[in-house]
Amino acid sequence: MPQSHGKAPVAGRTRRAAGWYSRVVIVPPAFVMTANPANSSPESRPDAVVSENLCRYYAMGQTLIRAVDGVSFHIQAGEFTALLGSSGSGKSSLLNLIAGLDRPSSGAVVVEGRNLAQLSREELAQHRLHTVGMVFQSFNLIPSMTLIENVELPLRFAEADRGMRDGLTRQALDRVGLGARATHRPSELSGGEQQRAALARALINQPRLLLADEPTGNLDSRNGAEIMNLIREFNESLGMTVILVTHERALAERYAKRLLFLADGKLTGDQQINGLPPTQPSGQPSGAQP
Repeated sequence: MPQSHGKAPVAGRTRRAAGWYSRVVIVPPAFVMTANPANSSPESRPDAVVSENLCRYYAMGQTLIRAVDGVSFHIQAGEFTALLGSSGSGKSSLLNLIAGLDRPSSGAVVVEGRNLAQLSREELAQHRLHTVGMVFQSFNLIPSMTLIENVELPLRFAEADRGMRDGLTRQALDRVGLGARATHRPSELSGGEQQRAALARALINQPRLLLADEPTGNLDSRNGAEIMNLIREFNESLGMTVILVTHERALAERYAKRLLFLADGKLTGDQQINGLPPTQPSGQPSGAQP
């Protein structure tokens, strides 16, 4: 693990609360507009995520829980994909495998050309810092910290240059419309504002892949729409690949370009919203969920 080079350690409470991150040295770029791979032809776009016969099984007493059971798909760079299914269908388990928060029992999950099943713990930490941003249903903001301190956390754990942190963090807050609320604490914000802060934190290290796990679950319809509009904006303007977990088909159809349906840990349907047939890995049945 890289040395801290004399930087003050992050407080223990912060380290525990932000377990998503790890102390890996990076110097993040400023927020810039990048070419959106979704604007290129489907044939020329690389795969951002490839799942090949992916399985995640758990033992519960004498019972084997097949949380993810032989799932295969390709998601191209810049694509906005929704994972749909009822509670217990395997959506969040699959998202955790793509995020590098969990390891598969068998099969492969390849993100940006790297098979996560073969990475070390430190390499997975770098994957979460450099490649993936994640937004949860619960906002996971630290109550005792101001908004700017919460959003800055990934930069602190990444040991980014101290002189860059403030500017990058304020840029991220401005991007989600919270520049004027930087010194407020989470308890002083509405639910929609807290989720926007969580989104700013997810974007602070310029991830190429944004994973959103029921991001509107704790919000009313107006604030939920604001969050989803921001996510769509980042997909379209920054070229981020987005994978959204939801049980709301209407929401998925409004924002995503592709729907993947899960039930009992298996992929049961794959539907393109624009009417084009989805790209299928070999051996994987296609067809939209009715």
